Amino acid sequence: MAKVGWIKAHQHWLDDGQIENLVTSLRSISFERPELEDHIRTETNYFEANAEPRAARQMCYPRFRSRGFFVGTGVMEAACKTIIGGRLKRSGIFWTVRGANSIIALRCCRLSGNFEDYWERRRA
Repeated sequence: MAKVGWIKAHQHWLDDGQIENLVTSLRSISFERPELEDHIRTETNYFEANAEPRAARQMCYPRFRSRGFFVGTGVMEAACKTIIGGRLKRSGIFWTVRGANSIIALRCCRLSGNFEDYWERRRA
């Protein structure tokens, strides 16, 4: 089965939180190219290591969706571009790592509504 066909046929296991089924299926694939086998094994190990309940914060897609959370990376990538990139990548601005990290922390606190809490913790 072609790669895209395999993914479409097995995506539901990831979406439904059936990581064990996905891992079993991935481990049963036979490979003609060693570099592909290494890549798939690495990804399979990731799924296995981060499946619920061992890592309750990752790959809990059914629970995340039931709470209205996004599970794709697009929303997060757009947020990073808007919140962080928009502030740090202005024309003529140069940052040290320490300065950039400080601005990122402040900007995230401000936009998340935690700005006052941030300053209270800094004063303590």
